[in-house]
Amino acid sequence: GGLILFAIFSLVMDVFKIGYYSSFYSCLSAIKIIYPIVQAIFVVVQTYFLWVSAKDCIHVHLNVTRCGLMLTLTTNLAVWMSAVTDESVHKAHSKLKKNMTEEIFRWLLKGNLPLLGMRSSSVEECNCNSQICQIFKNGYFWLYPFNIEYSLFASAMVYVMWKNVGRFIDHHSHHIQRLKFRLFRRTFFVGIMLGLIILVSGLGVLILYEVQVNSSTESSKKSQALTMYYIFNIVCLSLMSLVCIGGSVIYRFDKRDMDRHKNPTRTLDVALLMGAALGQYAISYYSIVAIVASTPRDTISALNLTYALLMIAQHTFQNIFIIEGLHRQPP
Repeated sequence: GGLILFAIFSLVMDVFKIGYYSSFYSCLSAIKIIYPIVQAIFVVVQTYFLWVSAKDCIHVHLNVTRCGLMLTLTTNLAVWMSAVTDESVHKAHSKLKKNMTEEIFRWLLKGNLPLLGMRSSSVEECNCNSQICQIFKNGYFWLYPFNIEYSLFASAMVYVMWKNVGRFIDHHSHHIQRLKFRLFRRTFFVGIMLGLIILVSGLGVLILYEVQVNSSTESSKKSQALTMYYIFNIVCLSLMSLVCIGGSVIYRFDKRDMDRHKNPTRTLDVALLMGAALGQYAISYYSIVAIVASTPRDTISALNLTYALLMIAQHTFQNIFIIEGLHRQPP
């Protein structure tokens, strides 16, 4: 389901890219338009393949199957690297164009340098001036994260399929426990409502923060926005840490045995979980070093330091809770 969601947004991004490049196809290479078309076909075919065959443990033509799956995996990683590079280049160009005045831009285009002089007419011809072209351009730029997530999502699923080639399922794995989800019984309803409240509150705080920081020129209002942002995140991280500690304590009283059988999906989940946490650990570590080394130390610095420390604690307790849960036998 998650793969299909990201695939739909990736297809919309490809449509926007085709519309954007078609706006000035006369001065671009045909490969610019062909690439998003081929990528859209690849997304459709791969999504259908994973939807149908993701749970298969293949036992025929093992070498050919492994080769094909590894080729698909490297293709997804190449598409991911391409999307990250395109997004970075687009941001760099947007920042350069924003900081460069109109007079300097004209001077560069109409300057005395022979290369710039020869290319000035072609550059002006390839400018995106129409309203539809701008919509396509902004649309595919904002949809890049979905394409990046789709490539990573598909890579993880293809890797699990590659690990499952020739694998024999353990006898213990044949017992499938179907959990019955009842919304209005036990604590499911309370958890969902609390989660939705936190989600809506977080979006509201983020919107207020962005509006006040970007629109206001007064330093006091920016300071108030930062204070509100950090206090909200500190409260949320504290609650999440307490809940994860409580869940780990409950596991200590659980009578179920630990599942020690080989499971490629669970192994990949744990590896991705720990790998993703390293980024947050690094950000928090550098934030702590910067805060301690900076002067003066005001309220914002204290809140930032608390936020960084709680981020480390929350990710640690959360990872312990999730990994213990992944290794539990079904009820």
